[in-house]
Amino acid sequence: MNKTEIKGNWNEIKGKLKQKYADLTDDDLTYAEGKKDEMLGKIQKKIGKSEDELNKIIDSL
Repeated sequence: MNKTEIKGNWNEIKGKLKQKYADLTDDDLTYAEGKKDEMLGKIQKKIGKSEDELNKIIDSL
């Protein structure tokens, strides 16, 4: 998952993550330029997954 892939598909990925993990909010999933790591850290913390696990989840969506 690279920066371009996330940026280009983020709305679709965001919707699928919200369906799978109902406790994620729009604030948790807001993609801001230069803040990818911070956003992914928030998501990891909320869903209780490691960075590798989260990357696999996002790649599978």
